[in-house]
Amino acid sequence: MRTVIAVPMWVLICLAVGLTASYFQNDALTMWYPLLRHSSITPPNIVFPIVWSILYLLMGISAGLVQGSGHETRRLVLTVFVVQLMLNFLWCITFFAMRNPLLGLLDILLLDAMVILYIFLSYRASRAASFLFIPYIVWLMIATYLNTYIYMHN
Repeated sequence: MRTVIAVPMWVLICLAVGLTASYFQNDALTMWYPLLRHSSITPPNIVFPIVWSILYLLMGISAGLVQGSGHETRRLVLTVFVVQLMLNFLWCITFFAMRNPLLGLLDILLLDAMVILYIFLSYRASRAASFLFIPYIVWLMIATYLNTYIYMHN
């Protein structure tokens, strides 16, 4: 598939996953999450949708570059991408919809591992695709810390 088609397609898929996940978070964001004890480095609520929108955009561009690369490993790399995207979505379900910080923590640890694996695997197919995931893993490390903090202090 040509990159010109693959990039917008993957961006739309990622944004759709994010939008769908946000649907499952709404009640918890207003009725549960504010009542939890948070780390002092927890960003203001307005930061989350902005950062996630940018990250989903970067993720989609990355997947599109891999798909358009024609590299022999692209199927494996895209499989890892889809798995991490499913874990990303599942975190919203486990942490917010189920209101279960422990399940959220287990999920985000798997997500961290899959994103790191994607970064390494995608490097051969497209260096740019790999580098586009750096902000994502940095944000996930912060999110992992915040999830851990909530689990340990609530």
